[in-house]
Amino acid sequence: MIAARSLALAVAGALVSLAVVRWQAAGRFVEEPDFTVERSDGSIEVRRYAPLVRAETTVETDDWNRAVNEGFRRLAGYIFGANQRRSSIAMTAPVTQAQRGERIAMTAPVTQSSAAGSWLVTFTMPRGSAVDAMPLPNDGRVTLRALPSRRVAVLRYSGTTTPDILAAHERTLREWLARNGLTSSGAATSARYDPPSTLPMLRRNELWIELDAI
Repeated sequence: MIAARSLALAVAGALVSLAVVRWQAAGRFVEEPDFTVERSDGSIEVRRYAPLVRAETTVETDDWNRAVNEGFRRLAGYIFGANQRRSSIAMTAPVTQAQRGERIAMTAPVTQSSAAGSWLVTFTMPRGSAVDAMPLPNDGRVTLRALPSRRVAVLRYSGTTTPDILAAHERTLREWLARNGLTSSGAATSARYDPPSTLPMLRRNELWIELDAI
């Protein structure tokens, strides 16, 4: 009887452990955009992304966290059925967030000024998507856009993401670009692959800077 109880407890413990691992690794089980690595240097890569379609929304706020939370809510609503077909669209990773528009007193990537902030938050649509074949969003603040192939410099990191952390990573990546003779064509973008429930040390994050085409 004791042996059977011990076995049952061991099995239950193993199942719980597997469930926790699956929960913490949820971000590893969703589709990600196709790319090829052109260059790699430690935590930095230069990637060539294939053409894709993404859903995007602009959030007007000076609060960085509010921007991504509100943007995520709108985009999640779209893929979970808030569209004219009431159809669900597969979740993909990463969720990206970038500052857009002109600002005053800029400090990369977060700005302090009296003007309202403007942030672009995006979800990538599943492979093979076409804008004219996607269901139209019910929320007029959500739009669909086709992106051509593009080159992106990427700095990978784990842990939490804050404006200060992003600013430090952006400095590192821009210094690397300067040393290697690469020129950028846009603002820095925060890319997050895991849900907020993921333990910080297991989170997979990236900072992207789009490069001039070659």
